Amino acid sequence: MHSVHKSSHEHQPVANDWQKLSPIAIVYFVMKIIRGVFANIVYLIPALAYSYSNIIAYPYIWLPILLISFTALLLGAFWSFQVYRFRLSDNVLEIRSGLFRKKHVNLPFERIQNVKIEQPLYYRLTGYACLQLDTAGSAKQEAQLVALPLVLAQQLKQQILRVSPESSAPFSAAPTHAKDSYPPFATDEQLINQRSLPDLVLHGITNNRVWILLGGLAPFYDNIVNKINILLMDLGINLNDMFNLQVHSLWQVGIYTLSLTLLFMFLLMLFSVTGAIISYYGYTLSKTENRYIRRSGLFTKHEVSMPLSRLQMLVQQQDWLDILLKRVNLKLEQMNARLKQADHSAANNKIIVPSITLTQSRAIIDDIYPNNQLANVSFSAISGFFMLRYIGYYLFPLCCLIQSIAIIKHNIALAAIGLVLFALLSTLVFLRWRRWGYAFDENFVYLRKGLLGVDYYCFPAFKVQQCQFKQSIMMKRRHLATVKYVLASGAITIPLMPETIALGLINRCLYQVESSQRSWM
Repeated sequence: MHSVHKSSHEHQPVANDWQKLSPIAIVYFVMKIIRGVFANIVYLIPALAYSYSNIIAYPYIWLPILLISFTALLLGAFWSFQVYRFRLSDNVLEIRSGLFRKKHVNLPFERIQNVKIEQPLYYRLTGYACLQLDTAGSAKQEAQLVALPLVLAQQLKQQILRVSPESSAPFSAAPTHAKDSYPPFATDEQLINQRSLPDLVLHGITNNRVWILLGGLAPFYDNIVNKINILLMDLGINLNDMFNLQVHSLWQVGIYTLSLTLLFMFLLMLFSVTGAIISYYGYTLSKTENRYIRRSGLFTKHEVSMPLSRLQMLVQQQDWLDILLKRVNLKLEQMNARLKQADHSAANNKIIVPSITLTQSRAIIDDIYPNNQLANVSFSAISGFFMLRYIGYYLFPLCCLIQSIAIIKHNIALAAIGLVLFALLSTLVFLRWRRWGYAFDENFVYLRKGLLGVDYYCFPAFKVQQCQFKQSIMMKRRHLATVKYVLASGAITIPLMPETIALGLINRCLYQVESSQRSWM
C-alpha cells in the first residue's frame, strides 16, 4: 500500500504501519468543524437577529471574538489531522481519531455493507477524495478515510466489495495518480439511467423545498423587508404607493399584487432549480451483478454503492406537479435510511432517481424486482370510517364551536371563515382517504397513499422484521384493524383495513419470512 501523504514513488510503507493523512486533510477537518458550528448556531438565530444592530455597532467586542474563534478553528483542525491515523492489514481497516474523545475503529472488510466515495470541490482541485464505510446504515457506525488519492480510494472500494467472509487476500494498490473525475465505469457495470440538465431543471420545479429555507429566515424578515424597501426606493419604486387604494384603482392594485407574487414564486423556483442542479449534476445510475451505484454532484461529487440485498423497499413518489408532467421520483430505500440521527450526508447516502418518466421508473423497478406487479396491481381502499373519524369526531365539533362563538358575538365574518375552513379541511381528508390503498401478492406488499400527490410503496414480504396488529374499541365494533410493518428502512402503516384481511396479510408475511429462509440484509 502507498502512503497518502507523500508521492506514491517516494515511500512504500511497511505492512501494518500506522499511516498519516495528506496535509490536504486539514481542509476537511476545517469544513467539518464549520458544519458542526452552523448546525448548532441555528438555535441562536433569533437572539442574533434581535441583537444584530448592537453587535455591528461594537466591533471592538465582536472582532476579537471572531479572531479567537478563527484561530481555535485552525488549531482544532490541525490537531485533528495530527492525531488521525489509519492502517490496512489482512482485509481489516483500523482508524484512530478524536481530538478530546479518542476513538479506535477496527473494521473487517466483510462487515462493511456500504461504500461511498465523496469528492468535495476542495478535493477535486487536488485529486483527493473521502471514503465512507458504513456497517449498518447508521451514522454512529460509520467510518471515514479522508484525503485519499481518488484512484486509491477507488481501488480500496473495489477491494472491499470483492471481499467475502471466506476471502483472505490482503489489500494491495497499484501506483496512484490524482484525477479530477471518477474513473470510467468498471467493465462489469451496466448503465441503467442518467439525468440531463433539463431533467434536473424539471426536478427543481416540481420538487420545490425552499419553504424550509423561508422558515429558517423568519427571524430576519423585518430586516429583509426593510432592506428591500430601501433598495426599491433607490430605484424609484414606492411599494406603499403601489398598494394604496387611494392612489390606484382596485384592478391596478390587483395586478401589482399578482405580479409581485409571480416574481416571488419565480425566485423560489430559481433557488430550487439551483439546488437540484448542485445535488444531481452528472447523475448516473449503474449496476453490477448484485449492486447499484449512484454518481452525482456539481461541487461535491458523490458515489454511493448499495448491495441489492441491502435494499428494503421501493418508493415511487409523485407530487401534484409531477402528476401533471407525468414524472416520478424513484427512491431505493436502504437499511435505516430514515434514521433521524443520520449525519449531514445522510441525504447523499440514499439512491434517488429524480424526475424520470413512468416508463423509466417501471423499467428500473422491473430490473430490481422482476416479479413485482406494482404497475398492474388493483389497490383496495381503506374503510370510509377514516373520514368519519377525522371529519365527524374532530372537524365537525370544532366547526360547531366556532359557529357558536360567531353567533354569540354576532360576527358574520368569523362564521364564514369557520365554514370555509371546515369545507377545505374536509376536502383534504376526503382526498387523503381516496389516495389510501393496499394490495399484496405471493411475494410483495404494495401501498398507495398521498394527498395532492401520490406515493407508491413496494417491499418483499420476507423483508418484514415485525408486524403489529392495532385495534381500538371503535375499530373492533366495525371489524377494522390497522397493520404496521417494521422494516430495516422504517415502518409502514396501513390503517382501517377489514379485520380478516389484516390478519391474513400478517400471516402471509410471517409465512414468507419463515419459509423463504432469506436474509433481510
